[in-house]
Amino acid sequence: MIRPVAVIGAGPYGLSTAAHLRARGIPVRVFGSTMVSWREKMPAGMLLKSTPVASNIDAPQPGHGLVDFCADTGITRYESDWDLIPVEDFAAYGQWFADRLLPDLEAVRVVSVERAPGSAPGFTLKLDSGETFDARAVVVATGLSGLARMPRELEPLADTGLVSHASHHRDLTRFAGQDVVVVGAGQSALENAVLMAEAGARVRIIARRRGAVAFGDAPDRQPRLTPVTPFGNAWSLYAFSYHATHFRHLPAPARHYLVRRVLGPLGAWWLRDRFTGSVQVTDGRRPVRARVEDGRPVLTLSGGGPSSRLAADHVMAATGYRMDATSLDFLGHGLRAALSTTRGAPVLDAGYGSSVPGLYFTGLPAAASFGPVMRFVVGTEYASPRLAHSVAKLER
Repeated sequence: MIRPVAVIGAGPYGLSTAAHLRARGIPVRVFGSTMVSWREKMPAGMLLKSTPVASNIDAPQPGHGLVDFCADTGITRYESDWDLIPVEDFAAYGQWFADRLLPDLEAVRVVSVERAPGSAPGFTLKLDSGETFDARAVVVATGLSGLARMPRELEPLADTGLVSHASHHRDLTRFAGQDVVVVGAGQSALENAVLMAEAGARVRIIARRRGAVAFGDAPDRQPRLTPVTPFGNAWSLYAFSYHATHFRHLPAPARHYLVRRVLGPLGAWWLRDRFTGSVQVTDGRRPVRARVEDGRPVLTLSGGGPSSRLAADHVMAATGYRMDATSLDFLGHGLRAALSTTRGAPVLDAGYGSSVPGLYFTGLPAAASFGPVMRFVVGTEYASPRLAHSVAKLER
């Protein structure tokens, strides 16, 4: 009996990878709740920052793009750079993709992955259903799960219920009538702030850098005479989008810097008008201390002076995500110990394979090796065929 390849995760990267593996005739079992982060951890009313052309889940055969989903289901056709995609429609697109290409997807959780006993390469997986089975290879495509970054300055509030990460909320109307401080200046921070303000909250953004709150250019204001990419027009974006393999050869400090800064904190062009006048901004400051006074969180900000103390009803950390292989607790201790990492991220070869033969990573965990394109859905077009090709060679 041929052992299958196990794909852990049923978001865009897991679905795309599994579709490419199956198209090569490789037995695949896919585990997870389809598009769970998009359905349960992103706020209702959120719009995707990415354009329609950058929002396709890559498949090995035509007919499975976002525009095909729109045509098949009869919903609004998303195809222009001016079209804004609600998160609910994108989650439905992912479910449609799975129903068509991976109808046997298993909505169960992988409890543990260990090396298979004996001399043969492979892995033994245990599911929360109680089943145990062997796999020839394992692909980790768990997305943002377990990687939310909480600044250590806010940790004193951790057990109070007065602080949360932006990924913890689906319904932001719960903050109506409250004073909310949002720490961060990226799209997540700005859009969460706007949605809370529109729900009746009083919201203030705290941004570390002065002038950090900024918004991108509308489609008709993109630079001319530069390459067109899914992220905008620029030579650097072209390189990161279409030549990600070369990113692996940069020195590690440069790679981590570029992943953090390229396509970094910047609000979408369409958010500017909704933000201006609705959300207050304190920039050039950062929290250096947090405590509870009279049942409310109080932040001490850098810079001193009379405005260095800020009280609220709730603090939201929209501070992004940080890859840390040690947080992938379903991987056995021996596997995690054998992983070569750089600042917590697995070091990957050109086929997305790790230092553990047969163990692959895609999506955000691959960003430290392949660049910022791995943080976005459009990266499936680059990653999935290469990973599937690498697994196919392993299967020979």
